[in-house]
Amino acid sequence: MEHIVTVQDAVTAFADFIEPTAAELDAIEQEMPLILADVDLLDAHIITLDRLPNELDTRRIRRARNRVLSERRALANRTAGTVLSGGVA
Repeated sequence: MEHIVTVQDAVTAFADFIEPTAAELDAIEQEMPLILADVDLLDAHIITLDRLPNELDTRRIRRARNRVLSERRALANRTAGTVLSGGVA
């Protein structure tokens, strides 16, 4: 039987690097409205997978799609003035 103590030491040596940085958390927080809008759109599509969409489903999908587009536009406008790091032009 092999002991995994040496493997555990190798894995936990990088434990500090596993957590997201503050900048990554800020980016996720900034994109959260778009992420939630995408989830709503997926939910609207999932509802109609096993049946033909009725009028209510069609409106739900259309509203969700419009919300996604609106959130994408808002995110693009918020990040338009952001300077990218890492030498990206």
